[in-house]
Amino acid sequence: MCTGKCSRCIAISLYPLVLLSIICNIVLFFPGGSVKYAKDGHITREVKYMGGLVGGGLLVLIPALYINLTGRQGCCGNRCGMFLSILLAAVGVAGGLYSFIVALAGVGNGPLCKYKDSWTTPFKKSNWTYLSDFELWADCIKPENVVMFNTTLFVTLIAASCVQMLLCAVQMINGLFGCLCGTCHDKEEA
Repeated sequence: MCTGKCSRCIAISLYPLVLLSIICNIVLFFPGGSVKYAKDGHITREVKYMGGLVGGGLLVLIPALYINLTGRQGCCGNRCGMFLSILLAAVGVAGGLYSFIVALAGVGNGPLCKYKDSWTTPFKKSNWTYLSDFELWADCIKPENVVMFNTTLFVTLIAASCVQMLLCAVQMINGLFGCLCGTCHDKEEA
């Protein structure tokens, strides 16, 4: 497979991951499907960092759009375009890494919830043991099922960001080959 076709495959694979990251981050603002907690400021701190929206979303979408262009003939489908795709893929890796770190912190600290008449993060110092002790989850009174809600969405962000970083790293290698050897467009026309 030539470097141009590989770029298009990578970009097309990044698009649904970007959408998934954005959706997960937006949904995290509404635990239990209610706007009430966002209005009152009872949102987990890591949600406000917007790792899925900024990191796994915007910082991966911009490289994905450009990487897609390097797979086509024209202004970006050349050695210089492939060199720029290396730089933008590095931005994508950084975005995926930001999303990964924020989501990991979100799972590690646990959700902000009403616990014994006050809003706190009761699992912050549990060393992740709360994840396997389902009985502890009932200690969070409000929002209802917030531990499952946050854990599911943050783990989804972790998985999506890992795949995003992998694909962007592969594009960096692909871009290096495209920069050194060309994009195959001239060979396909002959």
